Amino acid sequence: MGLIAFLKEKFAKKDKKVDKYQEGLAKSRKNFSSKLNTLSERYKAVNQDYFDELEQILIESDAGISFTLNVIEEVLNQSKKDNISDPKKINEILVDKMFVGYAEKGDIQNDVVFRKDGPTVLLVVGVNGVGKTTTIAKLAYRYINQGKKVLLVAADTFRAGAVEQLTTWAERLKINIVTGKPESDPASVAFDGMKKAKEENVDLVIVDTAGRLQTKNNLMLELAKIKRVMSKEIPDAPHETFLVIDATTGQNGVVQAKAFKEVTDLSGIVITKMDGTSKGGIILAIRDELGVPVRFIGLGEKMDDLEEFDLDKYLYGLCVENE
Repeated sequence: MGLIAFLKEKFAKKDKKVDKYQEGLAKSRKNFSSKLNTLSERYKAVNQDYFDELEQILIESDAGISFTLNVIEEVLNQSKKDNISDPKKINEILVDKMFVGYAEKGDIQNDVVFRKDGPTVLLVVGVNGVGKTTTIAKLAYRYINQGKKVLLVAADTFRAGAVEQLTTWAERLKINIVTGKPESDPASVAFDGMKKAKEENVDLVIVDTAGRLQTKNNLMLELAKIKRVMSKEIPDAPHETFLVIDATTGQNGVVQAKAFKEVTDLSGIVITKMDGTSKGGIILAIRDELGVPVRFIGLGEKMDDLEEFDLDKYLYGLCVENE
């Protein structure tokens, strides 16, 4: 059984989570699955032109040049090996290879793993404008609803309005927040946050940071200092570092991810605004080029629209038309 058939059978009885993926990936599915189906209807048998057009569809979905070339080569090789020329079967092989291409990069870790002894510290990085502050609020909301005690730390002390914005979210969520004076040292705010987390026996500390990627060296020094002072108070902090990327920025988001990976250890990617892009292949490109798992994706504007990334639901939402 091919992956498409497997996914159709698996999700025959849709639940709200599956429906949310289907709705959130509607624009991407129209750009990808619809083009695949149209392509397969135009050819009775595949040839080099077919594979060239298949390659173009992947590239236009932001799956990335490297991933696209590799997966097309694998599909081409298997089609020759098994003597397959049926376009629809070729498309099924493509989806199979897309799954393997993501999964073989390593363990697929989603939810935050909480420490048994003391607070778990989550550092959040990302350039301005990607929805970082809102993502922090959604993550806090998620874990509050799981019964966790959450503390926010506003260590982005340089962007105008960043502290106020995060403070507003803390008030709405009815949780505490640690802030500093405008343009104060981010590391000192982070240090105060760690002390407060221990004093209040917090489960999860989410630390917001500045995203001044244009000054990469300064950012690297700043993040290194933040990590150093946090680990003095809480061993091995931060335990998770999430990079937030806006899906609508396309390949620029991949460039951002590479740059951040150069300056800090990333344990996961959060992709926002997936429902606003027609190029859902960015998830495949990021996984291929960075090897870092996508942990959460934003499929809407509501607080509960930040979903754990699920590879099966993602491929189902991207590749399978509503029936």
